[in-house]
Amino acid sequence: MAGGPRDRRADALGDLRVLPDEILCAILEELTPRDVARLACVSSVMYILCYEEPLWMTLCLKGASGLLQYKSSWKKTALHRENLPDKYIECNRGFLHFDGFNSLYLYRRLYRCHAKLDAFYVDNGNVERRKDISLEDFHAEYDGKKPVMLTGLADAWPARHKWTTDQLLTNCGDVAFKISHRSSRKILMKFKDYVSYMKLQQDEDPLYIFDEKFGDIAPSLLKDYCVPHLFQEDYFDILNEDKRPPYRWLIIGPERSGASWHVDPALTSAWNTLLSGRKRWALYPPGKVPLGVTVHVNEDDGDVNIETPSSLQWWLDFYPLLADEDKPIECTQLPGETIYVPSGWWHCVLNLETTIAVTQNFVNSSNFEFVCLDMAPGYRHKGVCRAGLLALDDDGYEDVKKNTLCDEQNSSHSILSRREKRARNDEDGDDLNNERTKNGASRYNLWKDGFSYDINFLSMFLDKDRDHYRSPWSSGNSIGQRELREWLSKLWVRKPEMRELIWKGACIALNADKWSECLYEICCLHDMPSPLDDERLPVGTGSNPVFLVGNTVVKIFVEGGLEAALYGLGTELEFYNILHEVNSSLKNHIPEVLGCGILYLDNGTYTNLPWDGKGVPDIVTKNNLTGQKCGVDDFSFGVWGKKQFEYRNAEMPKPESISSAGPSNIWPYIITKRCEGKIFAELRDRLSREDVANLASFLGEKLCHIHLLPRPPLNILPFSDIEQDSGLPKINGNFASFNYKSSMVAEWEIFIGTLTRRRKDVLSRLTKWGDPIPRKLIEKVDEYIPHLFANMLNITEGIACKPCSWIHSDIMDDNIYMEPSCVSTSSETCGEEAQADNDFLCDSSVNRDVKSWRPSYILDFSDLSIGDPIFDLIPIYLDVFRGDSYLLKLFLESYKLPFAINNSKNDSTENDDKFGRLSYLAMCYCILHDDDVLGAIFSIWDELRSANSWEEVELTVWGELNNYKGFP
Repeated sequence: MAGGPRDRRADALGDLRVLPDEILCAILEELTPRDVARLACVSSVMYILCYEEPLWMTLCLKGASGLLQYKSSWKKTALHRENLPDKYIECNRGFLHFDGFNSLYLYRRLYRCHAKLDAFYVDNGNVERRKDISLEDFHAEYDGKKPVMLTGLADAWPARHKWTTDQLLTNCGDVAFKISHRSSRKILMKFKDYVSYMKLQQDEDPLYIFDEKFGDIAPSLLKDYCVPHLFQEDYFDILNEDKRPPYRWLIIGPERSGASWHVDPALTSAWNTLLSGRKRWALYPPGKVPLGVTVHVNEDDGDVNIETPSSLQWWLDFYPLLADEDKPIECTQLPGETIYVPSGWWHCVLNLETTIAVTQNFVNSSNFEFVCLDMAPGYRHKGVCRAGLLALDDDGYEDVKKNTLCDEQNSSHSILSRREKRARNDEDGDDLNNERTKNGASRYNLWKDGFSYDINFLSMFLDKDRDHYRSPWSSGNSIGQRELREWLSKLWVRKPEMRELIWKGACIALNADKWSECLYEICCLHDMPSPLDDERLPVGTGSNPVFLVGNTVVKIFVEGGLEAALYGLGTELEFYNILHEVNSSLKNHIPEVLGCGILYLDNGTYTNLPWDGKGVPDIVTKNNLTGQKCGVDDFSFGVWGKKQFEYRNAEMPKPESISSAGPSNIWPYIITKRCEGKIFAELRDRLSREDVANLASFLGEKLCHIHLLPRPPLNILPFSDIEQDSGLPKINGNFASFNYKSSMVAEWEIFIGTLTRRRKDVLSRLTKWGDPIPRKLIEKVDEYIPHLFANMLNITEGIACKPCSWIHSDIMDDNIYMEPSCVSTSSETCGEEAQADNDFLCDSSVNRDVKSWRPSYILDFSDLSIGDPIFDLIPIYLDVFRGDSYLLKLFLESYKLPFAINNSKNDSTENDDKFGRLSYLAMCYCILHDDDVLGAIFSIWDELRSANSWEEVELTVWGELNNYKGFP
């Protein structure tokens, strides 16, 4: 027919015809499966666009979580998950064909879905191959320098003949493995269902098994292989299994699947052993961003995000565009071979056929400093590590070099503009030079533009204004701040021969050199001996630098900035003052204070001022950190001032509150007597059930003392906006605190006002925290939490149902000390006389002879506050007891105080019955907590991830409280 078929795009799409097909497809991906199915009925072109398997794969995975079963096509799978009757899923309907429509975009996607990869095999790759290499030669030639393909390392593994699809199907058919896909949802597939999927699928980027927990769900697989002798050194193995970051993965995938371009997390190195199938590898040295990849360096959270095509798309669309000198280092990996990928190297993997492999990441002496660098606060160095100097603005490198020549005390090192940085691959490419580093080792890591993957060079880009204890933690870091501090502390103690290297890493990640210098100045003022080499590194996992020096503990307050630090120390000192005024027995279970003060740095000179918490030191006044007029005997930074500070910051984003927290060269500190014994966190797994039960009773008794302790007088007038936020009832039309019938109500104002402010952004906060908090519960949180917290606390007609009390807020497993109560001796006697002297705990051989432990001290009162005593149950029950209801019962039996004077219902229009439940109060406090308490809840009670309501979570976690009345 003359002219061919008419173009049906205009009539079928209407005004949408002006949009490119890739934009239309991107819009369709944002719709629901039901809407896309309806839209397919609109026109012929919409039918074509809405029938695409890649679209339905995206729609299905976007809404999927938990176990997934593939139903022969992604459209059928998605609609089946919508619980539609089979007659609507069009099981037997054939595909409709239309002429007059062409789409290069859709054709390329279709081509990738059906591409065969036989021709992708590379006979002569340029990755060196070695067999029977010694450990010495590996360290000298390859470790931390360049990739190498190693043969013979897995020859003796049982996995060489046991890890086939058929055998794994027999042994692990019902095991649900984690599936890798482009979605934040956690998807699992039983291995037998995954094998069925592999046989049926025609996906351009197929799902593949990438499971870091395979050793837990299929422990027999761990017996089938061992870590090769070249990679035995791993500094992360000093951490308990539940504390170390993911490090080993089982990888199974069909033809066309693979891992797109990436740099391994935390700049760790990796080895990958292939058991069956063939893989094609492409690698670039550190900083060399592959063509088609975009690196986003986000200043706000320090995270580095990567936009990359799938591995198949890269090889089809980008690889052919590269000149020979710009092509990656590449090879084909065969069964039984092990490839080594050094720290910081970009790599991309394409499975040429169904493959089964195992891989592990590790930290050793060659990459330790790089791992520490990657976890250092800030953002600039992260981008430079991955994208080289492309991560910097124009002239950024010259500015950094210039700043490094300035005085080290100059903290003005910020050279990047305050916007998102995007580092793209240079179109012309960059020539690599095989140059020598200072130690003479050859590296593929120096560019003509000056970039070098050298720790001294990369450390130049650290932002000196950022501090480990004060800066926001990057969500992309492999471990949390607490785990990082614990890791370095354990390395310091257990690997003394590596201390020079560990110290370098700690200086990068923790600013250890700065805090060590502060410690030295504090020791000098208080006539303490200079810290020994063993005592240079901060200990513990808390949010402030803490040092053990002889028989003393030195804590430097830095968390949250200077103002927060002053309120932390001031409140702690006010609490100790009241303890001694009333001669509370609680003081026998709190470390004795030996000294306290404020250290500040001015023009390179340290000055140390003693401060007992009373009055306002001159250095603080100069920085306008308090507007109150206080006498010399007043605790100007006491608990009521702290409560106002918490209220002011309740609506402030974390990064903003930190950046505006005052000067970073002033540090309050406290010196206490060192406790004998060990912290509960270190002993938890060794304690008997009886020891832990005694701890529960001990905590109940001590918390009772804390909650009965007299409160300091309310000597400040609440802010007018606090009165507005609190929602407390008016008396005679007046909000003034001192006109209330009960002074209790005045004390509740700031507490309730702070909760009200936190409530305003609770939805966004929970959404940001995400997994494991169920999405459907996040959507229901607004209807669950009360709008008037005065109703929840039964504050009516100016009368509160209970007084506020001191609350510790942070009784966790690392803030409880235990001491031996029973030690075996040669005569097998047990009792007080059998205890050794104070120093015996330093001897690990004696520690093994301790038969039982008893609680002795509660630590760290800097988080003290005033509010509802139920708040204190949250860390105790979730962190110390790990959700053990029996221990909670024992705690309550010793606690004995009622949590409410009167549980009568008020006349609120809301659901009154819930206000009578103590479990409801506790659950609301968990939801509104500063920390991600819900993450702990849904980790302890894994079954609650499928809960349908907050009430179900509340009663499962806190239901025991509803049986408690106290013993007034």
